[in-house]
Amino acid sequence: MEESETYPKEYPRRVTSTPSSSSVATTSVHVTALDGLVNVNSLFTIAVFVGLSLTTPGQKSLEDRTACDAGIDVVKKLLVFEVVSFSFFLFSSLVAQGLKLAINLLNSKDVDEAFRAHINLKVLRLGMMASAIGSVMGCLFLMLSIVNVIEIRLGMLSCGSKSAIHAVSALVILVTSALVVYISTAIYAFLH
Repeated sequence: MEESETYPKEYPRRVTSTPSSSSVATTSVHVTALDGLVNVNSLFTIAVFVGLSLTTPGQKSLEDRTACDAGIDVVKKLLVFEVVSFSFFLFSSLVAQGLKLAINLLNSKDVDEAFRAHINLKVLRLGMMASAIGSVMGCLFLMLSIVNVIEIRLGMLSCGSKSAIHAVSALVILVTSALVVYISTAIYAFLH
């Protein structure tokens, strides 16, 4: 080895056009938001399968009256709501993963530039909105399925089961208020 060489040796870097720092930060925020959406959808998907595993046809409720036991129609509605909810969460996650894949594939060739991409912002915003709508719809159908689980386990709402009414009221109030915050935040971000 010659004395004139320095260690570590510096290799010439490939010159590429780099986007502005605001573009990099924006793309990084989009990737982070998409990651969060996929993670939340995964948690909700687990809740779907837990709801499916807790119900069996002909199950007696915790109420003493047989009139409060849920019929087969409630179990059928539960299964339909769970499948539709799962479908919306899967749709939302796949759209978000597709957007992340597009961002990563459109990146520059340098490994160090993981969050830089030139992507059509209209397509990105539309995809993110579609993914958010899928999550909202999945939450609504998951809430309806949980109402059915409550009716199966605690008694039908129509027979006046107090524990079922309290549980459904808390569920509907909390989930609806959270969805209002989520939707208004998503609309605000979409418009600005």
